[in-house]
Amino acid sequence: MSENYPETLTHHAMLVVWGQFAQSIGLIDKLQSVALHQKTVEHSPQRKILEFLVAILAGLEHLQDISRAAHPIDQDQAVTKAWRQTSWADYSGVSRTLVGLTLAEVEQIAADLEQIARPILAEEVMLALRSAGRLTYDGDLTGRPVSNTSTTYPGVAYGHMGDGLQLGYQAAMVSLHSPTYGRFWLSVASHPGDTISCTQAEAMLRAAEARTGMRPWRRTELLGERIVTLEGEGLKYQAKVQATQAALESAQTRLTKTRQQLAEQRGVVVELTAYYQERQRPERPYSNLVKARQRLGVLERRQGRLEKQLLKLENQLRHREHRWGLHQTTVHQLSERLEYFEQENRTNLCPIQADFRLDAGFGTRENVALTIEMGYEVYTKPYSDWLTPRLKRRVNESTQCIWIGGNAEMVAWKSERFPDFPYPIDVALERFQTGQTQRHSTLIHFGSDPVTSDLSGWFHRYNARQSIEAGIKEGKNVFAMHHLKVRSAPAIFLQEQFAVFAANFVRWAARWLTEQCPQIPSGWRNTVQPKVKEQVKVAAHTSAWVDWQAHGCFLTFTDHSLFAGMSLSVKKQWVVQLPLPFSKSEFF
Repeated sequence: MSENYPETLTHHAMLVVWGQFAQSIGLIDKLQSVALHQKTVEHSPQRKILEFLVAILAGLEHLQDISRAAHPIDQDQAVTKAWRQTSWADYSGVSRTLVGLTLAEVEQIAADLEQIARPILAEEVMLALRSAGRLTYDGDLTGRPVSNTSTTYPGVAYGHMGDGLQLGYQAAMVSLHSPTYGRFWLSVASHPGDTISCTQAEAMLRAAEARTGMRPWRRTELLGERIVTLEGEGLKYQAKVQATQAALESAQTRLTKTRQQLAEQRGVVVELTAYYQERQRPERPYSNLVKARQRLGVLERRQGRLEKQLLKLENQLRHREHRWGLHQTTVHQLSERLEYFEQENRTNLCPIQADFRLDAGFGTRENVALTIEMGYEVYTKPYSDWLTPRLKRRVNESTQCIWIGGNAEMVAWKSERFPDFPYPIDVALERFQTGQTQRHSTLIHFGSDPVTSDLSGWFHRYNARQSIEAGIKEGKNVFAMHHLKVRSAPAIFLQEQFAVFAANFVRWAARWLTEQCPQIPSGWRNTVQPKVKEQVKVAAHTSAWVDWQAHGCFLTFTDHSLFAGMSLSVKKQWVVQLPLPFSKSEFF
């Protein structure tokens, strides 16, 4: 396509700029080379997939806004050229292509997006390790509600979303704390709406490791000690089962004997009764017949007691066998985990330090233990009432609490052991005063950081995970993830992938602009917080004149624009510093 174009007016200034950036990182070529089974009539399916990504970058609420907004994107020739297309399809064509996608095709698109991000992510990983000595991950689960009356969304279920139960999906999301971009999205996975956080912890950990290509050294020595302890406890379970089995067998023997004696005694009573009636003998208090009936009553009561005892022992045996079976299953699973972790350690050429911050929904005993065993510095809160009531009972009026800011105070205990948890953990009880109401919460930590000697630092380090909550909010409000634009499972998956890619893409582009455009709005220069909402919701819908040049374009915002008087000169090139090979794990 010739670059000798006359000056063009666009109503989507940042989409033009981002089109140039997309060319510089090879995004357009990558998406256009994806093999799709659908036919090309006027527009190729690859072009319509690219158009869908542009719509998400523009923060469009509905797919039809591509063609029916005040300034339709599919009619903006400058945007078309910036993204190296001859024209865009109507939104209805985009919709049909999305409905026709297969899961394998969208997985390939996701893999291509991952490949585009890989060198940028590798650079951030190295920067984080050099500056902080570790990687910091955050994970969370967020709802994607749909109409409660809808019957056309596949695989939805009712679950907790926002303030109540609603029909929809859950998205499991993981981000990396990035020195350059603040938040770098690593992965997103869709699940039915009834999915709960505590079932997704390991999957999030694995997703983070798969994307960065690095992992901590697994704490196999701790896991091995845990298995030995559990095996010892297993002997106690086995002994209880055997004791109950012996008691049950004894009770069964005594019951059998009693039933035999009871049958014999009934015969004796029948014979004596007939004998007394035949001879018309009276039944005196100490006669043989009265004594026989008393003996019969004793045996009947004994049988009743033994039958109750037998039922109780049978229930007790089933319960103890079940607990022993669960215990054996746990030991077996942990032994398999140990074997796998040992294999991972043998192939981990460059183990790293890493934090994982998770909210209370993920903080079950097993999830916390697993995260510890996987080698992470753990920052989380306990699920439900696992710890908080116990810690509250330790605190009284004489307990010295430390104010950590605002209305919050904390008291902490270092390396505390609890009978229902395998490892010593640092715990802190938070107390918040809201009017006349006092609320409590618990923090959990495991690792080398001396958190109990710096409670304020611990409090703020954990709560820095609000970064992922802000990212989720940004996805819903800026990239319109509060509204699903599609209704097929593969297309929903693609929208999730495009939304997190778009959030990263805008931040990468802000850095790219900062490096070559001195006149960009000052708020955009901070790549950690480059005013993404302003760029997407305002600048991507702002008018500008575009002067096409050999290696990019010169964009001048119109007098009717919020950015009137500013110009951007952008070139379709960008250089990323790649990490040295020795700094990568074998599986990266």
